[in-house]
Amino acid sequence: MTKQFELCIVIPCYNEEARLNKKRISDFLNINNDILLYFVNDGSIDNTFEVLNSIKSNFPKNCEVISTPNNVGKAEAVRFGFEQCSDNFKFKKIAYLDADLATSLEECHEISKLVEGKTVFAFGSRIMKLDSHIKRKKYRFLIGRVIATFISKQLKLGVYDTQCGCKIFSSELSKKIFREKFISKWLFDVELFHRIIKLYGHSKMPKICKEVPLKEWIDFDDSKVKMTYFFKLWFDLYQIKKNYT
Repeated sequence: MTKQFELCIVIPCYNEEARLNKKRISDFLNINNDILLYFVNDGSIDNTFEVLNSIKSNFPKNCEVISTPNNVGKAEAVRFGFEQCSDNFKFKKIAYLDADLATSLEECHEISKLVEGKTVFAFGSRIMKLDSHIKRKKYRFLIGRVIATFISKQLKLGVYDTQCGCKIFSSELSKKIFREKFISKWLFDVELFHRIIKLYGHSKMPKICKEVPLKEWIDFDDSKVKMTYFFKLWFDLYQIKKNYT
């Protein structure tokens, strides 16, 4: 009989050997045996695959490692992970997180508890508050706010942060919105919002979605998104708008 997990967390990994924190992952898995960590090795050319398999060997029941045939980028790696997880495991909710765990596994788990009943989608938001610890480089914060403003206008939705790498979906919703490939490798989060809006309509979004201010988020130095992408992302946004509106 196939075990049903409360939550599956898909984590795409490309050359993450140095950033994978085995202790944080092990500490989490030691106390959460109803959660499946589903690592997608996205054509890494370092020892990422070996590091992931060493984690899996210690937690064979709630850790899985798969690989893409070659490097396909974050969007397709996440989509591949969601599809494979859906085909091979039973779960109530499914999420994705960045491999550097800028958002912790614990906080992702906490936010996932909101996905219940009418709420089918919840996501973290990097809102700086008095009682939060959001560590972002100033230039990334400023550029991020400019981009976020344009995205919010395009979506016609009052969302503060579409790009935070912590999103949780009900299993039913995930199967509907991860079927088709994404247009953009990095702005696929925006496409997910468009797909959910298409399913439910703008008026229902506040009822079925929860945007949750994170307690902690740490901006690590070696981001996989190059600053030069700032110039290309506007074309990606245009393509997304053209396709979904």
